[in-house]
Amino acid sequence: MIATPYLLYLGHSSDDIGIKTSRGLAVFRPDICVGEFRHDDCPLTLGLARMDFAKAVRAGARTLVLGIANAGGTLGEDLIADSIAAMEAGLDVASGLHSRLKDEPRLVETAARTGRILHDVRDPQPGIPVGNGRPRGGHRLLTVGTDCSVGKMYTTLCLARAMERRGIAADFRATGQTGILIAGSGVPLDAVVADFISGAIEQIAPAREDGGWDLIEGQGSLFHPSFAGVSTGLLHGAQPEVLVMCHDPARTSMRGLPGRALPGLAECIAANLAVARLTSPDVRIAGIALNTSAMAEEAALALCAEVSAETGLPCSDPYRMGVEAILDAVLDPAFARAA
Repeated sequence: MIATPYLLYLGHSSDDIGIKTSRGLAVFRPDICVGEFRHDDCPLTLGLARMDFAKAVRAGARTLVLGIANAGGTLGEDLIADSIAAMEAGLDVASGLHSRLKDEPRLVETAARTGRILHDVRDPQPGIPVGNGRPRGGHRLLTVGTDCSVGKMYTTLCLARAMERRGIAADFRATGQTGILIAGSGVPLDAVVADFISGAIEQIAPAREDGGWDLIEGQGSLFHPSFAGVSTGLLHGAQPEVLVMCHDPARTSMRGLPGRALPGLAECIAANLAVARLTSPDVRIAGIALNTSAMAEEAALALCAEVSAETGLPCSDPYRMGVEAILDAVLDPAFARAA
């Protein structure tokens, strides 16, 4: 287990989307975050107390979370140097980067010398089975998206909390490093060998008979050339009863692919339903979640109303406006829209 509380790392980051892991923890688990570490050239903040490593240890922090995402998920020299300094100050280090902490000799040596622990959150557990696609009991919802980083985790967590407020048994099933750090468990799906992706989801969201819901965090997009494979395996393994589509209306091109346009909502909904039907023939779409964080409130409300009128689906910004209308559609088995 990763020791809490956390000190959240921003480092030299200047890309707001690139600090999504640290931001997600600050938003959904502020109870286990004591502060943020950033260098003087970092223009970003999570609104937490700025601390150096020694101050964070005095404040009770036990683990530095490298909650950033750079191109390729690599451990640059700045990250290595800061991680060494953090361990020497008395902190463990946790990372969701593709480059593993345990593969950097300097970090391994420092951890051994200081008695600290290195946590590679993107290491999947051994023994993941191959998916079988056989029908299994229980209610499952999967968030899908027009692109990467459009709010699938936020939407899933908001739906889980809304269900809990209604007294409905609901479990958030994490599939990415941020979600795993928030939930304390899950599978880092983009680190799973392709043949085992659907099996990994069957494993973390098995059959259930208590009437509750597994709310599964989506990844990637069927329309993103780089990540459509993981999205496909996730759709098959989740065997979802319900989909919720996530979209960032401020996005002008696919993340990391300048000039490549995002799909239209209707096109994306139809494609996701078609793929999901392989293992869930009666799957339905229950709503659209927009990330309107870059918009003024009046414009955001107007856009949600417009999208709802165009698609016939409830639409909101889950974090900003709530998810009650979407949740009503999720829980109503008669609610379905022809795709």
